[in-house]
Amino acid sequence: MIVGAVVLVVSLLGLAALTLISGVGWYPLLAGWLVIGVGYSTVLTPSGRLLKRSAHAEDRPAVYAAQFALSHACWLVAYPLAGWLITDFGAATALVALAGLAAIGLAGGILLWPRSDDVALAHSHDDLPADHPHVQDGRSHSHVIIIDDFHQHWPRLRE
Repeated sequence: MIVGAVVLVVSLLGLAALTLISGVGWYPLLAGWLVIGVGYSTVLTPSGRLLKRSAHAEDRPAVYAAQFALSHACWLVAYPLAGWLITDFGAATALVALAGLAAIGLAGGILLWPRSDDVALAHSHDDLPADHPHVQDGRSHSHVIIIDDFHQHWPRLRE
C-alpha cells in the first residue's frame, strides 16, 4: 500500500511537470491516469484484508461501514477541490496540490500505522479484574493486537 501511495505522489508530480513543460496533452494525460490508477488500486485493493484483520468478526460490519463513509467523505472533498483548482489555477497547480494531499496521506500511513501489527505483542491488562476471561492466563500475555474493548489503544513496546 505504501508503494502504491508513492506511485500516486510521483505520478501526480510527474504529470504536473509534464503539463508545465508541454501543456495538457491527451496521450500524456491518458498515460498519467493509467499510472495513477495503478497506484490507487495498489493502495485500495488490500484494504479489505487490512480491515478484516483489524477487527473481530462481530465488529466488521461497523468497520466496513466506517471505512466506506470515510472514503466517500474524502471523495466529497477531493473531487470538488480538484475541479476548483484546475478551473481557477490550472492543471499543474491542481496536480501538485493533489500530490500534496496524497503525500500527507502517505506520511500519515508511514508514521501512524504500527510496523509490527501482525505479530504478537507482549502487554499487560492491569485494568481488568483477575478473573476476567481475557487474562485467565495472567495479566501479562502476548497475542496479535486488535483494537477492541480490551485493547483501546496500541500497547507501548516494553523496553
